[in-house]
Amino acid sequence: MGRRHRKKKKILPIIVGIAAVFVIAFAGFTVWMNSAAKPVDEGNTEQVSVTIPSGTGTGGIAQILEEKGLISSAAVFKFQSRSKGYDGKYKAGEYSLTASMSMTEIMDALVSGNVNTMRFTIPEGYTVKQTRDKLAAEGLVNGDLFDQEVASGQFDYRFLDGAPSGENRLEGYLYPETYDVFTTANEHDIINRMLAQFDKIFTDEFYSRARERNLSVNEVLTIASMIERETRVDSERAKVASVIYNRLEQGRKLQIDATVQYALGEQKERLLYKDLEIDSPYNTYKIEGLPPGPICSPGVASIKAALYPEDTDYLFYVLKPELNGEHNFAETEKQFQNYKNQYINAIK
Repeated sequence: MGRRHRKKKKILPIIVGIAAVFVIAFAGFTVWMNSAAKPVDEGNTEQVSVTIPSGTGTGGIAQILEEKGLISSAAVFKFQSRSKGYDGKYKAGEYSLTASMSMTEIMDALVSGNVNTMRFTIPEGYTVKQTRDKLAAEGLVNGDLFDQEVASGQFDYRFLDGAPSGENRLEGYLYPETYDVFTTANEHDIINRMLAQFDKIFTDEFYSRARERNLSVNEVLTIASMIERETRVDSERAKVASVIYNRLEQGRKLQIDATVQYALGEQKERLLYKDLEIDSPYNTYKIEGLPPGPICSPGVASIKAALYPEDTDYLFYVLKPELNGEHNFAETEKQFQNYKNQYINAIK
């Protein structure tokens, strides 16, 4: 009995000692955690741009934040992310953060997804030049650098294999759409974003259909661009496509006004007869067949019309005298001349 009592008296201090070590260690760990979770520099409110790439895990995010000087410990960030339920909820994007933010505030920002982006819209039917001018006017690109990227930037897309070289290389391929891009996006990034959207729009079905019609992507897009500029009425697009194909099959010059506008380098309300004489591979009043490339960026409706034209015998079209944007379509010269006279009388 006495021996057991003495053993208990010896064990008790050991247990107390171990407990004390755990308490001290836990207290130290808690102090360290709380300290590491505080702002790195509470008085520093300078904005720091942080980009979190898509697919980056919590460990990678912690490393980025530590390297940017926004947190003092990547290990604490990872621990806090797990313990507070943030792990796996962070959103990719570009953020403006400061060293005055606590770790929890940074975590909340990364979960919220309130990224620094800028939005721009390119309308259907815009040329590369119009796209450049619009983006430059909005302060998103430098016009000269944009032109350099268009002419010689490196972009890895299969649809560019048959694109013309030089300043017209990307004409038609900068897909018209509303885009959100990071505020740090440069000319290459913005162009690549638009090409990536075209890559999504021009599906495997479209490639297959182009092969069925014995057309390259560039030829499909060239036809689609003419459709885009010639009519904005969806129900007419496939009819305009049929006129283009019918004239090509009969060996007729396309005589499409929009190609002359492109050759002139400016959009005129009305073309003059002297305009039709411009010496250009894009002037379809003088050349036979298709021009060397697209004359604008068509939307998906025009691309579909180029791939799936209506089966008609139409060879001509002219604006209706109502001037509502719709066209009369004709199979013969006589029909066409009659419709044309109606239009001319309407605009006198």
